[in-house]
Amino acid sequence: MRRLPRPWSAHPLPQDRPFGPDDCLMIAYEGLPPRGVQHAVLMKGNVRGQDTCLALCPYPKREQAENPDRAGFPSRPRKGHDPKDESELFAADALRWMNEVLARIQELEEALDDPSDVWARLRAAWKRAEREEDPRMAEIVKQARELKPVLGALLKRIRRVLRRHRELTPLDRVQEMDRASMVWLSRQPGRSVAERAGAGQRILATVRQENFDTLENRVLHAYARLAADAAREWMREHPRAKESARYAQVDALRKTCRTLGAVLVELDVSVAEPGCTPNYVLMQDRDYRSVREGWERLLKRDKAIDDLWAWQAQTWTDFAVLAVTLAIDELDEAQLVAQSPINWRAEAETGRWFDQDRPIAVFWLRKTGRIVEVQARPETPGSLLTAARAHVALRITDPTRSEIPHRVAVWTPHAMRRIDLDAAVQEAAALVDQLQPLAMTEILRHGLILTPAHGSPETARANGRVSRVNGIALGASGESLAAGLRAVREFVRSEFYGLPT
Repeated sequence: MRRLPRPWSAHPLPQDRPFGPDDCLMIAYEGLPPRGVQHAVLMKGNVRGQDTCLALCPYPKREQAENPDRAGFPSRPRKGHDPKDESELFAADALRWMNEVLARIQELEEALDDPSDVWARLRAAWKRAEREEDPRMAEIVKQARELKPVLGALLKRIRRVLRRHRELTPLDRVQEMDRASMVWLSRQPGRSVAERAGAGQRILATVRQENFDTLENRVLHAYARLAADAAREWMREHPRAKESARYAQVDALRKTCRTLGAVLVELDVSVAEPGCTPNYVLMQDRDYRSVREGWERLLKRDKAIDDLWAWQAQTWTDFAVLAVTLAIDELDEAQLVAQSPINWRAEAETGRWFDQDRPIAVFWLRKTGRIVEVQARPETPGSLLTAARAHVALRITDPTRSEIPHRVAVWTPHAMRRIDLDAAVQEAAALVDQLQPLAMTEILRHGLILTPAHGSPETARANGRVSRVNGIALGASGESLAAGLRAVREFVRSEFYGLPT
């Protein structure tokens, strides 16, 4: 097993050095997968008769982890915890960037409502994301719109129950006695009830008192705390959206939840534990049922974030694939002739929200007369892509000629820290030059690197002997997204029309 800091790396990491936050957590192996190493297979292929596999290892949930060794990584920020030092700020920024990528991926789910117009709908959603004053949709935004009126109604009618207990009660106020009260009365000295009541004229009787510590109120209390934390996190990630309607809705929900939480504390209501079995009120009362469902969705999201944090490099690859597909679809002469079925998952698995056949889309360039396939994690990548360790590619063919197909390797390296883009394109171009002897049935001379910008979009380019590799660092929202998509569009046009980039 070879541990690779970059997919195009000529040399693996030394055995005594663990993966760090500057590295892409990739491994390559031949034959059987390594034992005890958690990984997700990206691509399997064959190079000169040798089967080889490229795989991705997850980011650790703690600072250090083994199999493979990983050290120096930030821990996922705790819910409701504001960053206080440099390491926590680093983790908070990483979480914010991850959430932005997730938002762009999840906008594909809404675009799939109309399969005939997927890419136009997705392009419109991403266009809105380029404006930071128009913040991303999220679960807490939906709940701010749907559940705030519900919480306001519940605040006025918090459900209570009357619970029986025994206490010394004046004779003229006794309404109910149980067996234990009557036994107590029979043991008191005296011949009549008045004599047995003594000087204070009190006897042990059953009384009813209001009690608010019910299961439905405990769930309401748990939701108020979790929703307030989620709202604060969302607002911290969108400081430039203070004038937007979504920001105002989320802020209003946060204030309502804080008020509700304070009231429930005064009423001595405890907090429900996740996984509790709902009672009749939580299932039948419309308002309490809505709160329970919202609480369960937030809990589910919080649990899913752990998995998404570990496998966010997978999510980034899907984001890059969508960005390239949108850039090709924007060409005036591009006509979508085939699109694989996209199956959206209820929950992400190893960072992936959807499955699709290969290729994800096929375009016909009417004037140029070429067919372009967008391939992600291809089942039969061929020796060139396998040796290049590029699990995303463009396959370009001209059906009117007998020329061999042309490939463009697309690398999607993801690291916790910013990648040196100039060095990356130089190393990738050198690798493409070295692979030319393998070009028997296909041509691979150009490449594209799409990597997270971490707040600063950038482009780079390197020319080898016969190769050309462009690098683009882009983000998933605001100007970083807009600049990155412009660079991807320019690369696509240069690839098809020979324009300078």
